[in-house]
Amino acid sequence: MSWVQIANSCVCDIRMRAILAVTFALVTLLACSPSCFAQDAAAIENAAIKDAAQSIVAGNLKRAESDLESVLRTNPREYRALNLLGMIRAQQNRDVDAEKIFKKVIQLRPGFGGAHVNLGLLYLQTSRLDDAIAQFQEALRLEPGRDDARGALVNTLRAQARSAADSGELEKALSFLIEARKASPNDANVLYDFGMVALRMSLFADSAQAFRETLAKRPDDAKSLYGLGRAEISLAKYQDAADTFSRYVQLYPQDASGHYALGVALASLEKTSDASPEFRRSIEIQPDQTESYLQLGRICLDESDFDCAAADFDRVLSRDPRHAEALTGMGRVEFKRKNYAKAVELLQRSIAADTSERQAHYYLGLAYARLGRDEDSKKELQTASELERTEVERHRAPLKLMDSTQNTNEVKHVP
Repeated sequence: MSWVQIANSCVCDIRMRAILAVTFALVTLLACSPSCFAQDAAAIENAAIKDAAQSIVAGNLKRAESDLESVLRTNPREYRALNLLGMIRAQQNRDVDAEKIFKKVIQLRPGFGGAHVNLGLLYLQTSRLDDAIAQFQEALRLEPGRDDARGALVNTLRAQARSAADSGELEKALSFLIEARKASPNDANVLYDFGMVALRMSLFADSAQAFRETLAKRPDDAKSLYGLGRAEISLAKYQDAADTFSRYVQLYPQDASGHYALGVALASLEKTSDASPEFRRSIEIQPDQTESYLQLGRICLDESDFDCAAADFDRVLSRDPRHAEALTGMGRVEFKRKNYAKAVELLQRSIAADTSERQAHYYLGLAYARLGRDEDSKKELQTASELERTEVERHRAPLKLMDSTQNTNEVKHVP
């Protein structure tokens, strides 16, 4: 919330009291007792504060400052006038003075949430984000209904979470988002951010739930649909993922990555006759890619169409000669053709590109066995077994789906 918006809300708070000031007629004033003069003085003071707030809204800081200093000369402890003066100092970038004034307001009026909000905004202005968060939280503790404090708190926590996630501090990012969810449980932006961080942390069930809650509020949100499908694939809920990505491509039929992801889900269900058209459609939309060709090569390989598989893997390798999974696929083709020495060379290249490529270790072990290299075979098969237990292979391909686009605002996913 801007300083002008804060000032505008202040105008609303004092309007009723200011109106009272203009109801006093001259005759009534002359007839008043001393206590009545005191009431009239308060009304004049309120009117001056109102005028100052209106001047802040209009951008006339000089006039506002003059009105407030007039009030404070007669009543130095008038917390509303001090609060507005602090806002002026903040707009003048006199940050030290503004901080002192807001702290004085809090000292004079401990239960006044507005001063905490303003101090928090000042801390945001000076990049003291942790201090800002503390002030917004205190404002909400004092006045739970303050939407300005809640909005500022949530936005600041989201900013902190993004910064932490960009630095690879995912647990820290998640903790900020947990706090944001406490402050605003139904905020769709917070739910989406939470889902993305949980996805990166492999907290797939939590991620999927967050995306479902986001979609309950924004049913056609592209990134949430895509994130949900990705989480469902990682949970091995392939039919759910196929349903999610089917909906996605209906809404966004020109997104190559959506067709690719649907193909992955269908292939995982062993519905290769349905998966292949999705991979081909992905290539039609975006010819300059590798992953759909990789998937088509695997389907051809599983169907023992080695020429088809080799052609698809070669397309991948022509763009990326160190593509570990394509090298593994080509190694498998040569193994099936009983060209074991060539298979060994390709599979070794795959492992050099990615030591966690489980299938490369497995087929290298088999190829070594065919060549009579029993000790080497045993070692590679053992490595493959260890990698399988840690489930490295299980999540690698699905997790590629959004890596290049998770921080963009456009519906554009590149396989």
